[in-house]
Amino acid sequence: MGFEHPDSVLRASDFAAFFANWKPKSENIITIAKELNIGLDSLVFIDDNPAERHLVKSQLPMVAVPDIGSDVEQFIGRIERYRYFETISLVPEDMAKSSHYLDNQKRTEIMDQFHDYDEYLRSLDMRAEIGPWKEVYLDRIFQLCNKTNQFNLMTHRYTMAEIQAIHDNPSSITLYGKLSDLFGDNGLVSVLFGHCHGAVFSIETWLMSCRVLKRGMELAMLDGLVAQCQARGVKEILGQYRPTEKNAIVADHFEKLGFQLVHRQASGVATWRMLLDSPFQPRNRYIREVTYA
Repeated sequence: MGFEHPDSVLRASDFAAFFANWKPKSENIITIAKELNIGLDSLVFIDDNPAERHLVKSQLPMVAVPDIGSDVEQFIGRIERYRYFETISLVPEDMAKSSHYLDNQKRTEIMDQFHDYDEYLRSLDMRAEIGPWKEVYLDRIFQLCNKTNQFNLMTHRYTMAEIQAIHDNPSSITLYGKLSDLFGDNGLVSVLFGHCHGAVFSIETWLMSCRVLKRGMELAMLDGLVAQCQARGVKEILGQYRPTEKNAIVADHFEKLGFQLVHRQASGVATWRMLLDSPFQPRNRYIREVTYA
C-alpha cells in the first residue's frame, strides 16, 4: 500500500477510516458514517469525477459534495472556498479526535467477541467524572451545545455569554460528564443543565456526544442530577423532548429513564415528569467507577 512507501507523508494511522474497494462510493460513505458513529450530514465527498459527484449527490443528498472541477491546481482553492473545514474554536477534545475514532474501532472489534451486550459494556471498565460545570470546561460545553444534534433532547443553541450566565446563575443546576475506559479517554462528552423553581427543577438542555452512545453514560448523568436535585430540596424534575430531523434516537429517552408523560403537543413536543418523593434507585449499571466532582 502507498502508505508504506518510505517517502509517504501520510500513514494508514492518519486515517480514522480507510476503504479501497470496488463497492459504490455511496455505500462506502454510509459504512464510514456508521463506523465513526457520525451523521451523514457531517461528511464531505470530494472527487474529480463529475459522474461520481453526481451519483453521490443524488443518492446521499445530506452529504456535502463540492464541485471542484477537473483542474487539479484549483482543487485546494475550491475546497477552501466552501469553508467546510474552518475551525471556529479549538478545545483539547478536538486535538484528540483522531485517537477517539481509532479507540472506537478497537471497541467495535472487541464487541464482536461478546454475545451479550451487557457483558461487553462491563468489559470496557468504564470510569466517569460527573459534576457541576467548571470554568475550565466552558469552551467545550459551548462547543457541544452548538454542534450536538443526535443525542440532544431540546436542541437549544447558546452564545458563550449565555453559557457563562448559566454557569454563574445560583438557580442553575449544571452537570458535565467525562468518560474513559480501557481503550482511552473520551473527554467531556455530556452536558446537562436547567433551573430550579421552588421544589421543581426544569431541564433546559441534555445532550451527549454521539461517540459514546449506548454505553450507559446517560444513566450515570441521571444519578448525578438526582443527587444534585435532592441536595437542593427538589421534589420534581421536568424534562422536554423537542423533535428535530436528527434527534429521533432520543424520542423515548425520558420514558426509558422512568419519567411519566405529562403532555404531548401536536408538534411532537413532549413534557415528562419524575417525582422524587420516594427513595431513588441509582440507574447506572455499567460504569464501574463514577466520581462526583
